[in-house]
Amino acid sequence: MSKGPGVQKMFDAIAGSYDLMNRVMTLGQDQRWRRFVVQKVLNPGAGWALDLATGTGDIAALTRKTYPHCRVLGADFSQNMLKEAKQRFAAMDIDWQACDANFLPYGDNSFESVSFGYLLRNVDDALAVLKEVHRVLKPGGRVVCLDTTPPRKNLWYPLVRFYFRFGIPFLGRLIAKDEAAYAYLTGSTMDFHSAEALAALFVEAGFEQVGYRRFMLGTIGIHWGHK
Repeated sequence: MSKGPGVQKMFDAIAGSYDLMNRVMTLGQDQRWRRFVVQKVLNPGAGWALDLATGTGDIAALTRKTYPHCRVLGADFSQNMLKEAKQRFAAMDIDWQACDANFLPYGDNSFESVSFGYLLRNVDDALAVLKEVHRVLKPGGRVVCLDTTPPRKNLWYPLVRFYFRFGIPFLGRLIAKDEAAYAYLTGSTMDFHSAEALAALFVEAGFEQVGYRRFMLGTIGIHWGHK
């Protein structure tokens, strides 16, 4: 059974509290990670930068602010998330569009850069999505991905696992009034590819110079590569 409809419904439901939950859940670190993503995107010049799974628009807006000469397209399959993004960044020159990352409605070699946050964990086939991203990226273009990654089994593992299993769903109930959505998000993290395995998928999709860096006790991974 496809994750798509359920994930779409879930993100539509939590759109209003999504930003606050991200700040609290990550102890305010999520903005730092987004800045790192935009730094790794490099300058798209006067070309187009695509931010997939844009959510409420943070990475798209930061890209627009950091590289003022580029055109930015923020795309998401949750209409409620896009509505929040449009309201938050109404004063910024950003294009917003609803689309499915599995079947991108863009021509080959369309974008100087493609970024996405928390996308691959929520799709059925991460490799297929990465191949779509590779298709729409121009030769020489950069892809940058922010996502959760299963914690490594080290000294911190019991604490991290406890926080994922109980802490985040509790915050979801308290702030977003949706414990089930955040229980899903933590479960999808524990079941997701390791940072090393995800890097291998980037290579399999055709990307070169693939690298990654972990954050927050190894529970966040930022991957990048070139076409």
